[in-house]
Amino acid sequence: MENGEPFVDGLVLSHPEQLERLRRACPEAEEAAVLAGDPCFDRMLAARPYRERFRRSLGVRRGQRLVVLNSTWNPEGLFGNGGGQDLLPSLLPRLAAELPADDYRLAAILHPNIWQGHGPGQVRAWLDRARRSGLTLIDPMHAWRQALLAADIVLGDFGAVSFYAAALGIPVLLASAGQERLDPEAPVAAFVREARRIDPHGSLRTQLERALAEHRPLAGPAEFISSAPGASAVLLRRHFYALMDLPEPETPALLEPLPLPSYDPPRRTAPLQVRTRVDGADIVIERSAQHPYGAAGDVHLAVHEETLDAGSLELADVITREGRPDDPRFGSPEAWTEEVLRRHPHSAAAAYTTGPDTCTVRVRGHGVFRLSAGAGADADPAAYASSLFAWLTAGGSVSPGGTTIRVHTAGGLHRVVVLPVTTR
Repeated sequence: MENGEPFVDGLVLSHPEQLERLRRACPEAEEAAVLAGDPCFDRMLAARPYRERFRRSLGVRRGQRLVVLNSTWNPEGLFGNGGGQDLLPSLLPRLAAELPADDYRLAAILHPNIWQGHGPGQVRAWLDRARRSGLTLIDPMHAWRQALLAADIVLGDFGAVSFYAAALGIPVLLASAGQERLDPEAPVAAFVREARRIDPHGSLRTQLERALAEHRPLAGPAEFISSAPGASAVLLRRHFYALMDLPEPETPALLEPLPLPSYDPPRRTAPLQVRTRVDGADIVIERSAQHPYGAAGDVHLAVHEETLDAGSLELADVITREGRPDDPRFGSPEAWTEEVLRRHPHSAAAAYTTGPDTCTVRVRGHGVFRLSAGAGADADPAAYASSLFAWLTAGGSVSPGGTTIRVHTAGGLHRVVVLPVTTR
């Protein structure tokens, strides 16, 4: 208000319940209110058919579940002030440890003010360990909606992103409620009261799996996010042209579609604990940043050549990297694997990923092999390499004409063809 009058020509609201609260809080502003839906939500509704493309942009593989963490700009948010109630520093390493890397994919949407307030370099430094374990930081201006549409489950706080997720029917677990920050009569406050909570002391994997299995969308968010879903462009343009006292164009009122983000697959350089169970030609494999207490199976350590902790390479059973097969810096996959095992005599295998479903593996005492799971396969070839290593260690052998092993990971079966490579 300015001199007792509203200083805006139009106060855009997305739902009549907001008009009721405005009327109670500031009746003088009622005449300036405009019910015009939510263009942000409408853009997400229009982009829903492209969900699989958004998932592939993030490198989400078939059978993987995308967990999107989100935080609003608030000391009580998930990305908080570092105090005793700030859960993110303890949740991130536990998520990386408890969630198998081939079963889950992690991404984080942080409010733009978090980036602006702390600086991009500081945010990336704080989250460096998580990023090396596979966490992707989402562009907070241009790609957060696409990441939300791609999500299987959202782990967040009382901010708008969690409410949008619930309105889209996505399971939401709240790690920070912040009810004291909300108008108790607002729909988002009702959502916070009803939404599932994460128990920071319980098994995170169990809670995520239960939330996915038992999910029933809450009615409130979908009802109150917009009173005119799909119509915001029409309503907003009508208001704008009325303000200008001009006739509307005859062409349709349209919103800019959400663009397809750049391809941004995870790049894990932190060491991975690999658990395997071998039964004939079948290998069950799980890879994670830590070895969960009591987990069954044989364990070996797989380390990326560009790991931050170079000392871990001396402990690695399998050393990995990815690149083009013709990269002149490495000579060839065969040359790189030979060099790596010569440099690290305590390591047993070296694996060079050359494509989305192929890699070259050299296993000490067994030879060099080219692995391929075919164009329809959709798992990390480094997991195939660890599976081959475990299988050979358990007594398997590759015939001169090649062998097929069956790799079980991310809830799926992958038939991997193993062909010997003749080297000089």
